[in-house]
Amino acid sequence: MLHAANQDLPCLAEVGLVPSRVFDTELAARLAGLPRAGLGAVVEQLLGWSLQKGHSAADWSTRPLPAEWLVYAALDVEVLVDLRDALAAVLEEQGKTEWARQEFAAILAAGPPAPKPDPWRRTSGVHGLRNRRQLGMLRALWQARDELARRRDVAPGRVLPDAAMVSAVQADPRSEGALLELPVFRGRANRKLVGTWFGALARGRQLPESELPLHARTGDGPPPVNRWADRDPAAATRLQAARAGLAELAARHTLPVENLLSPDLVRRLAWSPPEPRTAEAVAEALRAGGAREWQVELTCDLLTDAVNRA
Repeated sequence: MLHAANQDLPCLAEVGLVPSRVFDTELAARLAGLPRAGLGAVVEQLLGWSLQKGHSAADWSTRPLPAEWLVYAALDVEVLVDLRDALAAVLEEQGKTEWARQEFAAILAAGPPAPKPDPWRRTSGVHGLRNRRQLGMLRALWQARDELARRRDVAPGRVLPDAAMVSAVQADPRSEGALLELPVFRGRANRKLVGTWFGALARGRQLPESELPLHARTGDGPPPVNRWADRDPAAATRLQAARAGLAELAARHTLPVENLLSPDLVRRLAWSPPEPRTAEAVAEALRAGGAREWQVELTCDLLTDAVNRA
């Protein structure tokens, strides 16, 4: 039983603990249409117990974890067996047991997620950088921070905040002294690391033009939805019809529309429908996109109609 199986399974795999089956309580709560799917809210609604949440906002990268935090975490786990049984009963009553079984099987089959390309692009504030040279400097600084964080086994943001990295790139200091004049870098910890941070900025500044990162990665998906009406009005019509139909269907079955079908898969189908646009072809496209059989059965006819809209 996992409360957030998609996040936990990669960690389990790394230490050789791969379960043969899981029951994701959060996902089960969503499929059951509960108004809130968080652990505390579901426990309170189904079991009538209130979980202590005194440490929910704590910094869990702290090592070693204080004893009272360990007790707090253990109490959350203690209720999972009773919670699983209660959620299983709700799903059975709603006729959704098979849906949940397929969802949990998909979690197991998925395995660890692939590494994200260019993770440095997720730096908060990166969109404020104007040119490729600045992006190259940020990448070098991010890599230096990541290496140091791994050696210390701490969260990267505790080594150097994202905002400090972006500010350093924008200021483009030409000496260690100039870097030390910036906020955050004046602190004792970063004064000791000034050579590391300034060296990273210098490496990014000296990169050949051909090695600088592009402004944005080229994606394999459709363009942003707000551009569809201009670029392909028919696709915009298809997406509008699909979204409306899925929203109605999700409400009828009392579950979030994003759990009925992946929004990304809906967008891809509306932008590039299969040819011929038959129910069989739509079903195959859904399966290829990762939809489970219960999702295909519920949504295929609706989506077939949507992709044939003029």
